[in-house]
Amino acid sequence: MAGFSTAITGLKAASTDLDVTGNNIANSSTVGFKSSRTEFGDVYASAIVGAGSSNVAGSGVTVTDIAQNFEAGTTEFTSNNLDLAINGAGFFQLDDGQGGVTYTRAGAFELDKDGYIVSKTGKYLQGYGLDDKGNRLPLQNLAVTEKESPPNATGNIDLSFNINDAEDPTLLTTPYDKDVPASFTYSTTVRTFDSLGNENTIKYNMVEQRPVRDIYAVNVSVPATLNISGVDVSFDASGTPSAADLSTLQNTDKRIDTSTLAFTQDATAAAGTGSVSFETYSQYSSYGDMLIQDSGGVDIVPTKTERDANENKAYTLGSPDADTELNIGGVAISIPSGSTVNEISALITDKQAEIKDRNPSVESVTVVEEGGTFQLDVRFKAEYGDIGTGFSVAETGASTIAVLTANADDTYDGDNSYRGQYQMYAYLNGTELLDIGKSVDPGETGFSVDSSNTLSEVGAVMLGFDPSTGFLDSVNGTSFVAGATAPALTVKGADPANADTEIDLDLTDSTQFASASIVKSSSQDGYTKGDLIGVSFAETGEMVASFSNGETQNLGVVAFATFENQSGLQPSGDTEWTATLSSGGALLNPPSTGLNGSLRSAALEQSNVDLSTELVALIEAQRNFQANSKTLETLNTVTQAILQI
Repeated sequence: MAGFSTAITGLKAASTDLDVTGNNIANSSTVGFKSSRTEFGDVYASAIVGAGSSNVAGSGVTVTDIAQNFEAGTTEFTSNNLDLAINGAGFFQLDDGQGGVTYTRAGAFELDKDGYIVSKTGKYLQGYGLDDKGNRLPLQNLAVTEKESPPNATGNIDLSFNINDAEDPTLLTTPYDKDVPASFTYSTTVRTFDSLGNENTIKYNMVEQRPVRDIYAVNVSVPATLNISGVDVSFDASGTPSAADLSTLQNTDKRIDTSTLAFTQDATAAAGTGSVSFETYSQYSSYGDMLIQDSGGVDIVPTKTERDANENKAYTLGSPDADTELNIGGVAISIPSGSTVNEISALITDKQAEIKDRNPSVESVTVVEEGGTFQLDVRFKAEYGDIGTGFSVAETGASTIAVLTANADDTYDGDNSYRGQYQMYAYLNGTELLDIGKSVDPGETGFSVDSSNTLSEVGAVMLGFDPSTGFLDSVNGTSFVAGATAPALTVKGADPANADTEIDLDLTDSTQFASASIVKSSSQDGYTKGDLIGVSFAETGEMVASFSNGETQNLGVVAFATFENQSGLQPSGDTEWTATLSSGGALLNPPSTGLNGSLRSAALEQSNVDLSTELVALIEAQRNFQANSKTLETLNTVTQAILQI
């Protein structure tokens, strides 16, 4: 009777089903475990003759496959960054160091004594190394190769700030002194590091230019030749400077207003004896000393004074012999015939407020007496610069005597080039003045008319802000579109451990608005030595080492393996699988590329076993085993009955 064999196959199949279900239940808490299910197929015996007859009884059951369920388990988060979980498709690739390669979803890794990342069974996690430029290297054992972060000297500083436009530069004390806060407008300090990792500071002091012009004067007897800023300027016997020399000087030293260069005869001395004087633009007031030498190359120390950058117009006053009318800046003043100068002065004083209202550039209108001569002085606000013909004083009427005569000796052109201009000084650790790109002064060794060939020296550089918008628009003489990227300054000498270190200083986005002076952003790329404090992983697989100095470094990228048929993988124990001909070879790529899942650090994928389902399956397997046992019992009873016939 074939029924005995049939029942036995059922018992074997049910027993296998119990084994598989029991294994699932046993591994319900195993990290990365994938459950299996038993798949069955019926057995039919057939002969060559009569094959395919529907009257053939079945020969039992066989286990056709123990299929694996690669559905993801739940993710449990941990406090260990070396615990890794895969969110999506993929396997970790492990290498035992002897040529054996397996694959797992169990990501409970740790560091061995050599810094390699290994599984609990000591197999090496595979990934891509990285070169110095971040390019991926061939597959290798992932390891924490960097135990410390060497120091890095500061090479770049990004600094932006706002200087309060409401600050009054005329209130600054002079001369400038780094240790006297009242002598500079704003100061800020940036932390830096030298090549040995020592911490230093660079202090930046900003001094707003005042509305004054510097006047330099030297005693001389003409004819003579003076070397001013490296240019020989010849003066003839009348004290007139050479036009060609003035042109050369104008192209050489942009600080000098060559239109003011003149010889003044000393009234108390012999003919041809007096002084040569000139002015510098108010943009460069108090910027630095001027190099002046005589024809023999001997330095001459000039006297240096200041005058306001305001424009002044001066006129002499006289009494009219007929009714006339003065028109001062568009304001008419009737002057009766025979008026005394004092009376004219009173009439002008009465109209001063109206004149100022009509002419916003006017600061004051006054009448003064000098040596018995009365003079009308019109003073303009410095910020309006050169007024030129924009303001007039005229006389109309039947007067035969000119009431107003221009007094050229007391007339100055205005200069508002100081507006929005700052001298910026830099000090290492608050004491040593640094070279931040100031060009060598004209006349000194290293100077060149071509600024690209001019050497630099310690000292201040000029920062310029657009007076209309408040945006930085010039750095060290280089202009650019307001609000655009500023040209970088080169800071030298700020690394006491390495004199060759240079720092690029970027002041982009600095402003001069009428609000509090503040640092808007500040960063630098230097750091001290750091020790390894931990390793973490990004979703895209990068293994990132963190150091005590706040720096991080990418050490490698975890590789994910995928298969054309992952169901064809062969279990090899320890929650690992090996590739087979059925699964195909592993396709290795970083996480989050293609169909690969992403990587989660400090997380573990739990078993995907559903205990409720497995317990029901256990009952079904038990029932099947009992039913097949009943089949044997029944066949045994039938056999006994036959034997008793």
